[in-house]
Amino acid sequence: MSIEQSTESHGWTDEEARLRKAICEIGALCYQKSFIVGTDGNISARLADGTLLITPAGAMKGFLKPEQMAHIDMQGASVDDGPRCSSETGIHLVSYEERPEMKAVLHCHPPHAVAMTIAGIDLQQPVIPEIIVTIGGIPTAPFGTPGTHELPETIRDIVRCSDTLVMQNHGSVTLGTNLLDAFKKLDMLEHTARILWLAHTVKGELDPLPPEAVAKLLDSRKALGLTTTNTLENRCALPDQGA
Repeated sequence: MSIEQSTESHGWTDEEARLRKAICEIGALCYQKSFIVGTDGNISARLADGTLLITPAGAMKGFLKPEQMAHIDMQGASVDDGPRCSSETGIHLVSYEERPEMKAVLHCHPPHAVAMTIAGIDLQQPVIPEIIVTIGGIPTAPFGTPGTHELPETIRDIVRCSDTLVMQNHGSVTLGTNLLDAFKKLDMLEHTARILWLAHTVKGELDPLPPEAVAKLLDSRKALGLTTTNTLENRCALPDQGA
């Protein structure tokens, strides 16, 4: 069935049809790259009317179809008679509440990033120049029980100042201006974790770049025209400068 036929038969707008298809494509990419397995994780996108499309409870994200998406409002209530939304919808609602400019949220379980939280290794360390210049670093949120109201609150303070984070022993959350942007940050997050994992395997404790090197890298953002959120610039989840 073509998108045009699907739109007509389901009563979807062009925007909704496009986002439903895009969520399926991003789910397949996440599955192919082992960022999710089985029924893990959830993916959402916000429509222009403020409602959300989100992957349904219990679905394998690598094999989704457009009609499988749950369609909810910002209180988590269904706006149609579609599938039931994920039990971790609260992660997405908190992210959109705190960052209204964002249009997509991915919650996945990238293995190296999760392993680093279990090992107690800080992904905020300024080690990789490209990450320092772009997102800055990757904060870790404290442990929250999955599927409970407790979990979304563990990330609230961090999503205010970071587009990427890992949840202790659990998974990652990445926010984007669109689905591909959120996926790009997830890709960067897991690549960073893999590099640091390899470095720790060879050397053990790592030495971050010195403050003067970090400052030069952050200064280069101006020349590159980068105005995106950077956790080293805004000190997201880092100790106060005077501490």
